Amino acid sequence: MVAAAVAVFREQGTLGSVPQIAARAEVGKATVYRSFPTKEDLLEAVTRLSLAELERGTAEALRDSDPYGAFRGYVLRLFDALAHDRLLAERLADSGSPAAASVLRTLLDAMNAAKATGELRPDASRQDLLVVLCGTALQLVRSAERDPATWHRYGEMVINALRP
Repeated sequence: MVAAAVAVFREQGTLGSVPQIAARAEVGKATVYRSFPTKEDLLEAVTRLSLAELERGTAEALRDSDPYGAFRGYVLRLFDALAHDRLLAERLADSGSPAAASVLRTLLDAMNAAKATGELRPDASRQDLLVVLCGTALQLVRSAERDPATWHRYGEMVINALRP
């Protein structure tokens, strides 16, 4: 059932419904609601799974010995992941969500380390990440963009916007 929820929410984001999940899992809606009393509970569970996958996938980028390389690699891997995960993209675009807070904390740490190398603007801030990165993700979500190459291109633009 969780696998069905992951598939539906990755494809459709928060517009995915419990009936669609139940149908894909070949169970009744009541079965879904017994495990997840509200749709929000289900959304949070799937978001946590997506974040765990994202963290595993971006851990390699963050191990780069070059702080700028680590930041750049993280941003590009993040945008690649968001291209395939509508729910996570929606949650990140909502800068107030717990998912966004976790990702932004990691991004801010990586950005601050990269600033010390001179490869990023010395005045780059958390607000800049919210406006430039989350704003870009929000617009890609709103325009229903699904092409990974387009997401990657905008990831590059976000990085370039933070360069001196």
